[in-house]
Amino acid sequence: MSDPSNPGLLRQALLARLRFERAMGIESIPPVALESAPVAATTSAAPAEVSVSSPAKTLAPPLKAIAPVFTPPPAPRSEAPAPVPKSAAPIDKAERWKILEAKAMACTACALAKGRTNVVFGTGNREAQLVFVGEGPGFDEDQQGVPFVGRAGQFLDKIIAAMKLKRDEVYICNVVKCRPPENRTPLPDEIAACWPYLNEQLELVAPKVIVTLGAPATKTLLKTTQGIMALRGKWFAYNKIPVMPTYHPAFVLRSYTEENRRAVWEDMKQVMTKLKAE
Repeated sequence: MSDPSNPGLLRQALLARLRFERAMGIESIPPVALESAPVAATTSAAPAEVSVSSPAKTLAPPLKAIAPVFTPPPAPRSEAPAPVPKSAAPIDKAERWKILEAKAMACTACALAKGRTNVVFGTGNREAQLVFVGEGPGFDEDQQGVPFVGRAGQFLDKIIAAMKLKRDEVYICNVVKCRPPENRTPLPDEIAACWPYLNEQLELVAPKVIVTLGAPATKTLLKTTQGIMALRGKWFAYNKIPVMPTYHPAFVLRSYTEENRRAVWEDMKQVMTKLKAE
């Protein structure tokens, strides 16, 4: 081993090292190597001993390139996916009817609730092909909780019988479920409060034909401002269900003329034809 305290020997060792590096194609020494005292500090192996007697035959071990050590990032931790919540089982029609009627019976969404005796929800066959929609309950309906049981209801029963149907084969309901004072026409906010009940009733029954009795029922379902005289006897649609507007039985009883009775019957004949065709 060269004695680092002997300047002559150290010079010969450095010259041998430079010859080797030049032979290897290294033209300059990196700055880091110059700053560090022993050359071996930048190499992976210490330099071989340099013989003073034969410097030309002495070969230092090749320099190994020092590559930066790359440590791959840890693989992302695989987390189990969040469990998909099971969808609730669909509510069947019977349960939907039960929920809807319970809500209507407890409803206080408008001022009509304060004066009612009973909520008049609806009656008849909940799988009916034909639905009659009236305006609102009167005195007798409010007392019994059943739609169309007074004089107007008795006239409607005659119309249904003339169509060769029974009352329990059709479904009968009103736009509003509570009696307006003095049987007045329901106000817009009262109709709006009751609309969700009527809308779902019609959705659940899914009839082939709807008959609207009078102007309020017709205007509500058809979203129109036209009067009943301009609309009756013509086919319209509500959610793709055919709708036949006609006079309300109470109107026919007040204006009991041959013309009005014939008009209602002509409308019902169209309904019977539609039911057979559907």
